[in-house]
Order: sequence, then structure tokens, then C-alpha cells
Amino acid sequence: MHLAYPAVLAALLFSIGVYGVLARRNAVLVLMSVELMLNAVNLNLVAFDAWLRDSLHAGQALTLFTITIAAAEIGLGLAIVLLLFRARGTADVDRITALGDRAAEVPAVDPEPAAASKGQDVS
Repeated sequence: MHLAYPAVLAALLFSIGVYGVLARRNAVLVLMSVELMLNAVNLNLVAFDAWLRDSLHAGQALTLFTITIAAAEIGLGLAIVLLLFRARGTADVDRITALGDRAAEVPAVDPEPAAASKGQDVS
């Protein structure tokens, strides 16, 4: 098998992943696009390992490490997305602007209802 076939497929997968990271707004779809890019790298590692006929199979060993790191990354990423969804009510990356606590945000206060609550005449 020629090296060009898996290399072209990996390039296509990687470019689709880059497009997904740049164009998507949903955090879960962004994480899926990152996983697609990591799988393209894994495909390249295995293809070059087979093409070079490495006796140590270093490409396949690196692929196993990459899969392990990707599994940990997706677990932490989904946990963060779930926490943001519970706190903010959305998984939209563009709508999540501040990572601070919502209780720390100061709401705008209208002075008229405060005067009415003290028993003073507002009119």
C-alpha cells in the first residue's frame, strides 16, 4: 500500500477537525473536532510506522499514548462542559464570556424600589 492514501485521508480528517474547531459554537462539537484531529495524527503515526517497518513499532506505541491522553482529555473536557452548562444554561462557546462566578457579578440597582421599601413616599 502506498503511503499517500493514509496521508491524504489523515490530512482530510485533520482539516475537517480544524474547520469544526473554528466554525462550531457548541462546546461538545468542538471537543469532537479535537478528537477527530487527534485520530488523524494517530492514522499518520501508524501509517508511517508501517511504511518504515520499524522493529520497535514506535508509531504504534505513540498512538497508544495519544489515545490514552485523548481519553483523559475528553473526560475532563466533558466534565467542564457539564459544569458550564449547569452554571450558565448553555454549551455555546460564544455566549460564555466570563468564567467567573455569577454571584460576583453586580446587578444594576434601581433606586426607586429601594425608597419604596423603606416606607418613603416616592411621588
